[in-house]
Amino acid sequence: MKELLKIVSFPIGTLGCNCSLIYSPHTREAIAIDPGNDANAFLNTINSLNVQVKVLLHTHAHFDHIGQADAIRDQLKTPIYLHKDDLFLYKALREQAAFFGASVASPHEIDHYIEDEEEFSLSVKDEDWNDKRLHRVVQAIFTPGHTPGSCSFYTEAFPSPMLFSGDTLFANSIGRTDLPGGDFRKIMNSIKNRVLTLPDETQVIPGHGPVTFLHQERRHNPFLQNF
Repeated sequence: MKELLKIVSFPIGTLGCNCSLIYSPHTREAIAIDPGNDANAFLNTINSLNVQVKVLLHTHAHFDHIGQADAIRDQLKTPIYLHKDDLFLYKALREQAAFFGASVASPHEIDHYIEDEEEFSLSVKDEDWNDKRLHRVVQAIFTPGHTPGSCSFYTEAFPSPMLFSGDTLFANSIGRTDLPGGDFRKIMNSIKNRVLTLPDETQVIPGHGPVTFLHQERRHNPFLQNF
């Protein structure tokens, strides 16, 4: 059987946000997670892959993850998805960017508010099928703490499970909680009760930096040693 889905992850924008594209090599439909704040780089990448992005998912509303989503939506007519508890950050994108010495335009409205455990699908085509079939690809997991509306995205659509953790969990670290809306107690609760309940072999693609695995974080992440 041919590969149903492929994935490409790459750093993008001024702070090197990890953007991920999950796509069908047959239908060319794609889901984008955290397209970042460099619309031209994002559009160039999807053009080189020849994919059609069906949805823009965001782990949270810090400008380096969502700063150019509005411009991307204008080009692709693709809806923006974000948890409603991060709406105040989304509305303050210009102020956020200025804090880091960057600049973004004031955004328009969010198209859809992400719900905990909401699932997102793509059309795929198996070699034995004569028509397109919807394939459940990723599920949202509400993981507040880095921001009030932070979400992670989990998938079992590949040989090993994957988690797109945004800025909740990093290799040997966790997301900062000293920015507006951050809460250390909540991020630790999210990691303990939502993230660490996933399979040990889960590959973690964080919002920044290198890929890791849950079993590595259980053993070596200094923030998780009391769990």
